[in-house]
Amino acid sequence: MVILGAGPAGLVLGNLLQTSGIDCVVLERATRAEVQARSRAGFLAPNTVRILDRHGLAEGLHRHGREHATCEFRTEDGRFRLDYAALGRGERHTVYPQHALVTDLLTRYLDTGGQVRFGTEALTVRDADSTRPTVTARDADGRTGSWRGRYVAGCDGRHGAARRSLPPGAVRRHHLDHGVSWLGLLAEAPPSLDAVGYAVHPRGFAGHMARTPEITRYYLQCERGTSPDAWSEDRIWDELSLRMRAADYGPLHRGPVVHRAVIDLESDVLEPLRHGSLLLAGDAASLLSPSAAKGANLAVLEAEILALALIDDLGHGDPTGLDRYSARCLEHIWRAQEFSRWMVRLLHGAPGPDGESMFQDSLRRSRLASLGSSRSCQDWFAEHYVGV
Repeated sequence: MVILGAGPAGLVLGNLLQTSGIDCVVLERATRAEVQARSRAGFLAPNTVRILDRHGLAEGLHRHGREHATCEFRTEDGRFRLDYAALGRGERHTVYPQHALVTDLLTRYLDTGGQVRFGTEALTVRDADSTRPTVTARDADGRTGSWRGRYVAGCDGRHGAARRSLPPGAVRRHHLDHGVSWLGLLAEAPPSLDAVGYAVHPRGFAGHMARTPEITRYYLQCERGTSPDAWSEDRIWDELSLRMRAADYGPLHRGPVVHRAVIDLESDVLEPLRHGSLLLAGDAASLLSPSAAKGANLAVLEAEILALALIDDLGHGDPTGLDRYSARCLEHIWRAQEFSRWMVRLLHGAPGPDGESMFQDSLRRSRLASLGSSRSCQDWFAEHYVGV
């Protein structure tokens, strides 16, 4: 079994296969240090924690993770809080930075004899319609080699070799550009409120998400095409303070901005997720906007579904799970996409002063008012906010 990519999907898959005695290798273009330093989302859904618990992969998150169940909305009409653990199904998130989870998964995989080829970039997958697909890869020294297995799992993202290797017409691509960009920031500063903060402001959205007691993630809506370095730290903090209405609700804890990136909010789904012996998972299967923190959670869910299906096929000669893999995952993916789109519309005003934009903006304010006052709306929100 050849796995492309050492992110959450690839490493959960590798661990489950390794434990079941199925020989596999992970090809990862980055170094180990780079893999363990990737800054990504940190909100794990209850089902993700259950999956990791089920397979003995949750020791680190139980030791260092923190449960979280409150979000706060700040708007031109005031602010309100939702204790979503008391709503919907009564579930909460676990805050555990993704790089810490990846480090846990990687350490466990290597300690149990798993193989990872760091600095090895997969270039193409050939013969996916056969029972012996081949991955051509280039190592850190520029040498090209081949890896062959019964199956190839493409967990290498939307721009990886797995997607590039799909023949024309093999899949349908569903793509939506939400027309919104965020400046994503990591600051060496303690959280400024004990909740996930969503601020809707005429100048654009701002978000506050605690990562650790010392690190906070912030988001600032920005113009499309903005360079990550275009804003000075003073401008960043001034804009965050303005949009989060710090003058009304309390100042933000400031600190050095240690990481920044511009994110264009897009949604992308491939269908089906299997082409012969090539199977897609994680961001290679679908991309969500970060508005609802579903990406890593979907990756873990898909990896478990795929691992159990491969174990049945390779260990017991039962292909049923693989035959149903794509349909099972897409059911979850489209539900997550729908909620992600709902969140995008909830948090962002429509651009421009024309009548349609003002109409859309009034709809947004109505959605926020319903979320702040209607128990049925709050229960729906809570169930989908923590669910995958």
